[in-house]
Amino acid sequence: METQILLITPPFTQLNTPYPGTVYLKGFLNTKNISSFQSDLGIEVILKLFSKNGLQDLFAFIAENNFELGENSLRIVALQDDYIQSIDAVISFLQGKNPTLANAIVHDDFLPQASRFSHLEDLDWAFGSMGFQDKAKHFATLYLEDLSDLIIETVDENFGFSRYAERLGRSANSFDELYQKLYEQPTYIDEITLQSLADLITKTNPKIIGFSVPFPGNLYSAFRCAKYIKANHPNIKVVMGGGFPNTELRSLADVRVFEFFDFINLDDGEAPTEQLIRFVNNEISQSELKRTFLLENNQVKYINNPLIQDYKQSEVGCPDYSDIDLTQYISVIEVVNPMHRLWSDGRWNKLTMAHGCYWGKCTFCDISLDYIKVYEPIAAKEIVDRMEQLIATTGTTGFHFVDEAAPPALMREVAIEIIKRKLTVSWWTNIRFEKSFTLDLCRLLKASGCIAVSGGLEVASDRLLKLIDKGVTVEQVARVIRNFTEAGIMVHAYLMYGFPTQTAQETIDSLEMVRQMFEVGILQSGFWHQFAMTAHSPVGMNPESFDVINHSTTLGTFANNDMIHEDKSGAVHDKFSFGLKKSLFNYMHGLCFDFPLQEWFEFKVPRTKITPDYIVSVLENEPFQTYKATQKVVWLGSLPILETFTKTKKGKTFEKARLTLHSKHHLLEIELDLEVGQWLRNFLQELKQSPKGVLSFAQMKQSFETQTSEDFEPFMFTKQAEQLRDFGLLII
Repeated sequence: METQILLITPPFTQLNTPYPGTVYLKGFLNTKNISSFQSDLGIEVILKLFSKNGLQDLFAFIAENNFELGENSLRIVALQDDYIQSIDAVISFLQGKNPTLANAIVHDDFLPQASRFSHLEDLDWAFGSMGFQDKAKHFATLYLEDLSDLIIETVDENFGFSRYAERLGRSANSFDELYQKLYEQPTYIDEITLQSLADLITKTNPKIIGFSVPFPGNLYSAFRCAKYIKANHPNIKVVMGGGFPNTELRSLADVRVFEFFDFINLDDGEAPTEQLIRFVNNEISQSELKRTFLLENNQVKYINNPLIQDYKQSEVGCPDYSDIDLTQYISVIEVVNPMHRLWSDGRWNKLTMAHGCYWGKCTFCDISLDYIKVYEPIAAKEIVDRMEQLIATTGTTGFHFVDEAAPPALMREVAIEIIKRKLTVSWWTNIRFEKSFTLDLCRLLKASGCIAVSGGLEVASDRLLKLIDKGVTVEQVARVIRNFTEAGIMVHAYLMYGFPTQTAQETIDSLEMVRQMFEVGILQSGFWHQFAMTAHSPVGMNPESFDVINHSTTLGTFANNDMIHEDKSGAVHDKFSFGLKKSLFNYMHGLCFDFPLQEWFEFKVPRTKITPDYIVSVLENEPFQTYKATQKVVWLGSLPILETFTKTKKGKTFEKARLTLHSKHHLLEIELDLEVGQWLRNFLQELKQSPKGVLSFAQMKQSFETQTSEDFEPFMFTKQAEQLRDFGLLII
């Protein structure tokens, strides 16, 4: 049967889980009864290359071509029999199919070792906190990286596990270099890719092939595949969409691109893909295409029919992973950090809580583009429906919500819905460090299965956060991070240096803020990014307002997003890169907090102006918390057991209640006046039986005052109420 469209993610994105572009689009096409097939070409190529046959072919090719080999590659070639013998077992272990191999990997002389293992002594501290399987995964990852070093030195200098020929796609203002590369002989990796593509076309017989290109590291391979299709299957139409064209190709003008692709779609892919399929089937005219580039009369033309509406998030269907063999993905641990491993270890179902960003103001961000600008949340019930559907179809209960920034109120509703349905899931997402993330809300998220969040602290400087229009302060971020950590949720902070007008003093002060957050134990993970000026951000669109000189004044005919710029102050931010990253690596592993900041830099840096106890004092001086009548009350514990007894004090006898409460890990006994104890038991029962699992703070107050004839506020400040709050009575 002929397939209407074959959806392909070209090499390479992730080893552990499919990139969600094709998965989302296939889910939508299902709602329209449009036949589609999807493939992650990246994982297919990796598994062909890293197999017994693949390595036999690789070592034979290296031998035939007499490459000049460095010392490390000579060692790997000398040990080729060991690599060939062990590779299938290692891949099977990383796929989760052969867990007992961990013993051999860790204890025996099983894995051949080259240069990637040379720093293992420095990681001895890590293996105390790492599990046995994790240690084996880390060793197996180093083993694969050794082989990748050989591949880079010999058969393909552009190889990378999660990106391929990335340099050719990054800041490619002109198409010239990529175009020239495409007319050179296919590389060794290309040949494997093209053979897999040929098999896929034979299997699916598609009318259209769509390439989802999320990153610069997928671009070259997408073009190489498209060139093969044009040469061998000229009747098949080829289209590109995804994150790279959405940001980089909005002003595309180079006609040579259309030697490879018939169409390029921008932004949300549902409506453009549906219209394109209808156009190829001669059901509509060219003028009815949506956000589509094509070639007409040897000129690049952009067609965007305003009458064709985009689909609401409730209409796009549930992501569909069928056609992809999820058991083939491999989990690796590159960095010994519990947060970093989430990106590369384990299989995660990808979902979105809300389209776009509800904040949409950060001046470094492409907020003028629809994928960020158009904010549309999905109802919590529908999100959890999709979670249940994906659990049923994939057998996986882990979820990565790939939001720009998940909205706190929606996260709360999703968490309540998960708890109400008694689902056992793990999930993580990206957030803004909003003050609405109270300790109680964080505890609720944890109870629903949230294991980690990532968010932008960016430049840890209030002046610069204001210039970024981040809408947070360092104090606020510190308290929110503490709330997540105290609730047992890991926190990863995106950190930025080199924002326009940032001084050396502010860079060092930011580093000191970050050092203190790690030292007091509220932050587990982070990563420093150097500021990049993009064409669709407020800084890129109005550089003068940020005291920046834009040197990318000429619009290129190909990719136009990253812009070459300089601070008017003449500040050179690059030089801080190594020191910032080296210090952070140590802080993440609990090391070197007592080092002077100057120690990390080979040039003179200013002394920090931040007091050594700044973060501690921020956490200790938290504003008094008041509750609103509309806030929701949730009880995470079990129903209490109530016993009544009498107590005599100064000759008077009082009726008392003892409540025993159980949680998964603890037991709490509290004594209350009988009336209050009976109210509490009845109220917690009412909470559990409530259809939504929640009642309002106003309802709790009214219930208390009706049943006890006492004021509620004094009760809320008793020791017993505080114990209840710590035990799982949440006000969110």
